[in-house]
Amino acid sequence: MSNQKRTTLALAAALAGSIVVAGAPAAHAEVVDVNYQCVTPIGPKGAVSPIDIKGVRSGDGYKLTMSFQKGVSSSPVELGKGAMNPSAVIELGGAEQGKVQVTGPANSEAIPANTPIKISDLSGTYTPKKSGKVTFTAGVLTIKALGTTTTCTPKNSPGPSLELDVQGAGGSSDGGSTDGGSTGGASTGGSTGGASGGGELPRTGPLDSAAALGTLGGTVLLTGAAGVLWLTRRGQRSAG
Repeated sequence: MSNQKRTTLALAAALAGSIVVAGAPAAHAEVVDVNYQCVTPIGPKGAVSPIDIKGVRSGDGYKLTMSFQKGVSSSPVELGKGAMNPSAVIELGGAEQGKVQVTGPANSEAIPANTPIKISDLSGTYTPKKSGKVTFTAGVLTIKALGTTTTCTPKNSPGPSLELDVQGAGGSSDGGSTDGGSTGGASTGGSTGGASGGGELPRTGPLDSAAALGTLGGTVLLTGAAGVLWLTRRGQRSAG
């Protein structure tokens, strides 16, 4: 076989390897509009808020951060700094059923009367017990302020904001439920959450996945190029 044919075959193999690697994203996320209908001390209220849920690998589990892009309720009186405390649940689906409790810090500044209450980022920890694709969907939101409790329930059957391909401790993929391995934790704000333990998984769909997979594709391509160089040098020694 000529050196030119060997070079062509090696480059084709490298490119094919890159394409195969790029076809397997580890996570998918999207912002989902959630129609919250709230039961408040002064009557029903409601609003639609886009919800974003992100997952970051942390030890044996994942730190989940739930972000609200719009306020979902209001108060007839001003809420002073630190007067409002939010929490929520994230519903699990797919390979594992259950709920994850997420909580956040109290409001960092006063909220004027009759204005939408902006919910801070809520975070909690999810530890998978089963393996497979798990979905994360916005659930009930609870707002406690001035001794009262407001409960806001999604009424439009929202779709998942996040899907992760997880590996449980037992390695099983036959489904199941979880609650003991899911805990809430205060967030310090921001829409991305903090990372600890392992590295951050692809969390925002195609863009982040493409960056990570492009690196793998580049590695395959470099390996192919090294093979081409070896074949070319070997051909030259044989010709000599």
